Amino acid sequence: MDFPRTSGLLLHPTSLPGRFGIGDLGDTAYRWVDFLVATGQTLWQVLPLGYTGYVYGNSPYQSLSALAGNPLLISPERLAARKLLEASALEQVPAFPLETVAYGPVIEWKMALLHRSFERFRESGGAEEREAFQAFTEANAAWLDDFALFMALKQAHDGKPWNTWEPAIRNREPTAMTRWAVRLTDTVQEHKYLQYQFFSQWAALKTYANQRNVKIIGDMPIFVAYDSADVWANPALFFLDADRNPLASAGVPPDYFSKTGQLWGNPLYRWDVMAEHGYDWWIQRFRLTFSTVDITRIDHFRGFEAYWSVPAGETTAVNGHWIKGPGRDFFIAVRKAHGDLPIIAEDLGLITADVIALRDEMAFPGMKVLQFAFSGDPHNEYLPHNYVPRCVVYTGTHDNDTTVGWYRTVTEKERTFLRRYLGTDGRRIHWDLIRLAFGSTAEMALVPLQDVLGLGSEARMNTPGQPSGNWAWRFRQEALTAAVRDRLREVTEIFGRGVPPAEALPEHRRRHHVRQHHVRSRVS
Repeated sequence: MDFPRTSGLLLHPTSLPGRFGIGDLGDTAYRWVDFLVATGQTLWQVLPLGYTGYVYGNSPYQSLSALAGNPLLISPERLAARKLLEASALEQVPAFPLETVAYGPVIEWKMALLHRSFERFRESGGAEEREAFQAFTEANAAWLDDFALFMALKQAHDGKPWNTWEPAIRNREPTAMTRWAVRLTDTVQEHKYLQYQFFSQWAALKTYANQRNVKIIGDMPIFVAYDSADVWANPALFFLDADRNPLASAGVPPDYFSKTGQLWGNPLYRWDVMAEHGYDWWIQRFRLTFSTVDITRIDHFRGFEAYWSVPAGETTAVNGHWIKGPGRDFFIAVRKAHGDLPIIAEDLGLITADVIALRDEMAFPGMKVLQFAFSGDPHNEYLPHNYVPRCVVYTGTHDNDTTVGWYRTVTEKERTFLRRYLGTDGRRIHWDLIRLAFGSTAEMALVPLQDVLGLGSEARMNTPGQPSGNWAWRFRQEALTAAVRDRLREVTEIFGRGVPPAEALPEHRRRHHVRQHHVRSRVS
């Protein structure tokens, strides 16, 4: 589908400021939306909102469920305001770092705090709160029941992966499922309660943003983690052996960046089985996603056309091979269930003509990253003068260094070409690239907050292949100065990134907009 000419910022909620050790969905999130509005932005992009854990280095791309939300984002202050925490519980807060997330101490303190909230709800929750909780659990039972039991079982097994549990519950035998569900009733209810609170707080924040003309861009990883509720509850949908261990895992082949490729460890889908069931698991996933965000970026989009399969037991991705994915049939099925799909296709890396054809047939905008543009080749597809109209431009993504950090490490050839291309000395390189992105023909221009603030590599969100030390960066509220606000708004206004909706356009432009939308979004 087509998108209007807009712009926005990339910031994961964990990076928001606050005294509780990690960003949350409380007052600072609302102030962040106000900042977006004040600067003329109409897009807020976040990373996956899923339930993270130690085993995957707290990565939002390897969560314990493709559907559940991260309880660490729940605002304690919002709970206290609804009498679901005693005010005194927020008086003694550990001295957490202000510019980074210390996940270990934060998880220990906050999960204990959330447990106190559940106990208070169970003992003295009001009728209205209980009715809302009951309605939530009933509406989401299709995924919530399995997820809550899965999490309770993990706690009962000291956090060990589900494939190490005793065979009866590992294999979901009915008698064992019933026995464990009864035994863990309270813990199951607590996990349902945490999901209720997460989605309640997120829905309120999203409504606040939408009412101020800010749309939220989410992020959907194509694959799920092996140690997740998704695989435990749906083993027939994945390539597993008789003991339910992975037969193969996902990754990418060797390339310029890695001589041995990348071995991600995610189990691979049985697309044939999913097709037989009308892709109902995916349709449910998209349904929840589109109720949570306005637009979603699909990570590793090329995997729907073909994916790299690495046999079990391999220690690198070298000995993998390509297997065809579900392609257009999959997206046609999802479109029939949901209508137009507001999707951004992450099409970075080694992309074939078949992937491009699938992306274009579905009318999904692809991604352009300016940090990839300055090789010295004027035909480089990431240079703005080579853009196709339907694309989204980024100065950098969560996987890149910040623009300032990147510029310090580029080759002299790249630096010289960049200066010539921009007509700049590079002393304010972050603003140079922001102006270049906003001035391009891309439908959307998105910038990590780190680049708006001109921060160096110390503010990098993720370094691919680095198992720890990621996802921890946070900003301080005082960094959002009036000077930063005014400069960002000026760039936004100069390059027309605040385009009014179609009905506010002049008559001749409105007719053109409607006609082009009809033509470009038509897919049989």
